[in-house]
Amino acid sequence: RQDELLAAFRKSTLTAPELRRREIRPREPVLGLWWREADLGFLFAPRGRGKTWFSMGAAKAIAAGEAFGPWEVPKARRVLVVDGEMALDNTRDREVLLPGAPCENLIFLHHQALHDDGSESLDLAIPDAQQALSALIEEREIEVLILDNLSCLFRRVAEDKADAWEAILPWLLDLRRQNVSVCIVHHSGRNHRDMRGTSKREDAALWIMRLDEPVAGEPDEGARFIAKLTKNRNSTSRDCPPIELAFLPCVGGALQITHQAITSAERFRIAVRDLGLTRA
Repeated sequence: RQDELLAAFRKSTLTAPELRRREIRPREPVLGLWWREADLGFLFAPRGRGKTWFSMGAAKAIAAGEAFGPWEVPKARRVLVVDGEMALDNTRDREVLLPGAPCENLIFLHHQALHDDGSESLDLAIPDAQQALSALIEEREIEVLILDNLSCLFRRVAEDKADAWEAILPWLLDLRRQNVSVCIVHHSGRNHRDMRGTSKREDAALWIMRLDEPVAGEPDEGARFIAKLTKNRNSTSRDCPPIELAFLPCVGGALQITHQAITSAERFRIAVRDLGLTRA
């Protein structure tokens, strides 16, 4: 085994000039400048802040090849949303309310549908479940995978144990090598500034998006929040500043998604909150 590894290391070792000459296919943008092919990213927020609205809105836009908020979608892609928490009728209602016609590129694997069909429970901490989902991704030619959410879909993994995440990471890295972009939805911790549980998960992430409380009050329906990248390896903070998004009901019951830039004063308030000086 050691000899095989040494041979592989020798074959794949590159000098700096060789690295420069090597042909590497650029990772194309998926959403805006911050989300690209083969990314591992996280979306997190407190309960009820709008995580599922954001993730489903992004999924539907990517599947249709249409802009989501201020972020362009260069081309339509096949998207698989794996839901481990919502009721099936709520998922359907939200898909209907979100802008755009139903799209064949948007596919759902729902925990309730599995249960109703008499199948196994949905627990992606099990290696067999990981491999089965990988096979489904290959079969359906999925390019973007959204896992909503970490707590419900990886029930056997202790969130606060760094070593426990090592059982999940190899599978996620295999999906990256297959050029599948993965977004994992998760809850924030008690301070609302960080994801709940071990920070070990963040090491391999290319981006992390946090949803903060809005500048104005909450709407009666829909959702309103500030989307802020707390980690971004694909672009700069100038290219991707915090944005306030609102999912607001309009005539006929459908939702309209609006967005606006955040003022300098509001950015300062967010920075102060991130430093833990205030919870406001």
